[in-house]
Amino acid sequence: MSNNKPLVSVIVPTYNRGHYLELTLKSIVQQTYTNIEIIVVDDGSVGIENQDICNKFTNVKYVKIDNSGGPCRPRNIGISKSKGTYVAFVDDDDIWHPEKIDLQVDILENNPDFGLVHNYCNVIDEHGEETNETVGRPGKPKDKHGNVLNRMIGNWTLMMPTPLLRKSVIDEVGFFNEDIPQTFADVEYWSRCAFHTKFYYLDEALVNYRKHSNNMSANNKVYIDLPIYLFNVVDRYYRKGAVNKEIYKKLQVNLCLSQSKNIKRGFLKTIKNLFRIDTFWFFNFRVHKTILKKMIS
Repeated sequence: MSNNKPLVSVIVPTYNRGHYLELTLKSIVQQTYTNIEIIVVDDGSVGIENQDICNKFTNVKYVKIDNSGGPCRPRNIGISKSKGTYVAFVDDDDIWHPEKIDLQVDILENNPDFGLVHNYCNVIDEHGEETNETVGRPGKPKDKHGNVLNRMIGNWTLMMPTPLLRKSVIDEVGFFNEDIPQTFADVEYWSRCAFHTKFYYLDEALVNYRKHSNNMSANNKVYIDLPIYLFNVVDRYYRKGAVNKEIYKKLQVNLCLSQSKNIKRGFLKTIKNLFRIDTFWFFNFRVHKTILKKMIS
């Protein structure tokens, strides 16, 4: 692969997971696409283990910051230091397949009207063994392809280690939101991206996504408030004139349905959030049906 190919910036936030980090970095440097810069942002790990690991690789830039408590600030610092035409993110415990970036760059180079490309993942356990599960794969590939705004918000998100996106899209969307719960930050970010560009879905498993007890997403009780944070995004874009009233109302319904699925996590909180999303949610039969179904299941 010649160096006249577009530069890809890969941003890796890390914190106290040296063994996993080294495996992740190996999967990046072993990409068949070689014009890559790797930016590891250490969120205040103890000691110098991570720096020593990064020093083993010639094309890894290591940056250490004071602990911020989550991946948003490291990702934002990585973005600010990136020089690539394209940008990708991978957590310090996930593994890329060797052809991931090669395939994704080719798609974006040949589809200029798409701002990012993403795919689904195979699941591995903490020991790196495949579990025969997949995450992020839709029942119908077209559901995650194209202008996904109406279908996405309130229904699904992108798996963090899969997208490759144009730096020009990041310039429009901005940084990850450091002022919201870290658990929601990636969902909120990809939702914002859906207002700016079309998504290209590649129906291949190009990532091994590691599930273990330390995953931030393991604590799913906090997700009761996720629809509120997504509604704030929708409302903000609506007020800026980025979407019309018809789309706004459709997204309100999506988020009410999403919120109603949390009824067992907290009855009063769910009802309160429903009123915050839509004062007239009570007149929507589909929302009542979803609440009833969840309560009797």
